[in-house]
Amino acid sequence: MSLSDPKILVIEDEPSQVEVLRFNLSRQGFTVEVAMDGEDGLHAAREDPPDLILLDWMLPSLSGVEVCRLLRRNKITREIPIIMLTAKSEERDKVRGLDVGADDYVTKPYSVKELIARVRAALRRPAARVFDKKLSAGPIEIDLEKHIVTCHAKPVTITGIEFRLLTTLIQSPERVFSREQLLDMVWGISANVETRTVDVHVGRLRRTLKKAGEPELVRTVRGFGYSYHP
Repeated sequence: MSLSDPKILVIEDEPSQVEVLRFNLSRQGFTVEVAMDGEDGLHAAREDPPDLILLDWMLPSLSGVEVCRLLRRNKITREIPIIMLTAKSEERDKVRGLDVGADDYVTKPYSVKELIARVRAALRRPAARVFDKKLSAGPIEIDLEKHIVTCHAKPVTITGIEFRLLTTLIQSPERVFSREQLLDMVWGISANVETRTVDVHVGRLRRTLKKAGEPELVRTVRGFGYSYHP
């Protein structure tokens, strides 16, 4: 796929909404694929990963929230930007959507121009560089095989949990991870750990990075979680 025609997967069961999205996204140069229910959407995303997913909250067979949760747990799809589309507008619904891994949230009825602007913004999100089993974003480089972290090419002493936490955050610069997501991805789905533990270890990671001269790399997004800003 060329960079000039990013592929958007639309998971939406309302035919009228599908046609509006297909027409307007195609006019903007996007390649559009459509799935009409949650199960088909999951299959399509795993078989041929798109550059971005527009995901309706209310879907037959599998809700959009559950689809989002499963996409974030799969290595193939977990880094794909997801924008949720929904008629639900209350803050607790938005928080729930973001908590399961959505990157953005658009309430119906929406402005097509605004939606396309959000799609473009999500696609511009920076990605970490991977080379020779090493991960790099900003001043941090992580040797995934040797478990070595450097900051400005100088070694950083780091614990195992801090290593996994930093590796998770750095893979998607500027993406906000909720505490629940970090528990899932760093400690494991079945880990019996309170979300407060995430705060403690993020604090320790920040102190470690501060000693290396970079105290502001891991940022708090109030009410949601944390993100890495190179």
